[in-house]
Amino acid sequence: MGFSYVDHFNFNEEHTYVKPKNINELSTNISTCHLCDLSKSRSQAMCGFGNTKADIMIVDYTVSQIQDVNNNYYVGRSSEILKNMIEKVLGLSTHEVYYTHAIKCKPLQTNKPSPSEWNSCKNYFYQQLEFIQPKVLIVLGVDTYSLIMQDNNFEDVRGHIINFKNYKLVPIYHPQFLLRNPELKKITLNDLKTIKSCL
Repeated sequence: MGFSYVDHFNFNEEHTYVKPKNINELSTNISTCHLCDLSKSRSQAMCGFGNTKADIMIVDYTVSQIQDVNNNYYVGRSSEILKNMIEKVLGLSTHEVYYTHAIKCKPLQTNKPSPSEWNSCKNYFYQQLEFIQPKVLIVLGVDTYSLIMQDNNFEDVRGHIINFKNYKLVPIYHPQFLLRNPELKKITLNDLKTIKSCL
């Protein structure tokens, strides 16, 4: 009748995936990834930026519209706050830390990424951790924290040092949230001092 049948398969199922040997191979895998629908709306997947042997790894939630358009990590008002945190409080340059996203592509329109999209991305995140081996993992905001930790108690743990896969994880307010709530910048300053004490 003109139909041809193929064997059943599951989305995100890995058949011929070869584990990358280094961060460069991993970055290639990320930049050519088509595991979910986000690959259709992005300009590019954003792998990460900075020192691949950094003591600090910063994890944001998703690639923003302005980051995607400019293919630049430190762009926009929110990123300016993050840059100030790194340079003025931690005393480091943006090239001395490693900055990445939990979800490597811009979300579709304004939608939050789905669980299946996180399932497509999370191995990339864990492999980055393996290769970089940071002393401290800074998690930006409630959405990033909830995604990585599968926990909704951000306010209870914000600014605390949490043991996560033998890394020191510290959740802090997202720079975008601080733009809307500037009175919380003092709290974030104290959280950054906690992070600095771990180095």
